[in-house]
Amino acid sequence: MTEHTTGTREEWLAARLELLEAEKELTRRSDELARQRQQLPWVRIDKDYRFETDEGSASLADLFRSRSQLLVYHFMFGPEYTAGCPACSAIADGFNGSVVHLENHDVAMTAISRAPLAKLQAYKRRMGWSFPWASSFGSDFNYDFNTSVTEEQQRGGIVEYNYRTSDVRESLEAGNEGPIAEVAAGLGTDLATYTREAPGMSAFALEDGVVYHTYSAYARGLDGLWGMYQWLDRAPKGRNEPDIWWRRHDEYDKR
Repeated sequence: MTEHTTGTREEWLAARLELLEAEKELTRRSDELARQRQQLPWVRIDKDYRFETDEGSASLADLFRSRSQLLVYHFMFGPEYTAGCPACSAIADGFNGSVVHLENHDVAMTAISRAPLAKLQAYKRRMGWSFPWASSFGSDFNYDFNTSVTEEQQRGGIVEYNYRTSDVRESLEAGNEGPIAEVAAGLGTDLATYTREAPGMSAFALEDGVVYHTYSAYARGLDGLWGMYQWLDRAPKGRNEPDIWWRRHDEYDKR
């Protein structure tokens, strides 16, 4: 017999209507947050970032593909990885089919990773994806947008992520043990190398030939973009999984 609270249909309906009010308030609050995002000041980008794409070398402006807006998913796939991060891969499965619909709203979308283009192309074929994916190998892009840290920064212990500085020495002292280290091993690398990359998303606007940075989100700020989790959060047992991936990013949110 279930240990969960049970009740009559009438009791369920009363509880559901109470929850509906909270859901409506969350929707209204989400709409307001969207407006606040759009009201953030734009920051002009003058650095000449270069990327390798299926079509050849490209600038950041080229990634807009004739649109005025660009959404970037910072996909965890470092140069040393043998495959893409499994959590980023699950997110990518969700947005793969959205690219064409976003383009109909004057929005281009691309993933960007530090791995060389050949690795990205091979993994993309393996996963059956069609979204644009650019390599920033040799570029400052990932570092400037706080989704990669250098080995020197990591050894120093203090890194910046999700608008906070954090001491990563304790987590690295665990060596190659624990669930995150197991994920790293599955990608052919070690904990330190794996965690020099982090997930995120950034938004950009293009006006009169000038690119502006408008928004970025990291860690749990990506929850809303993980389409699978939006379904799981409505399932009877929720996400119903071991807390492996987000444990690390919860730590950033608490600091």
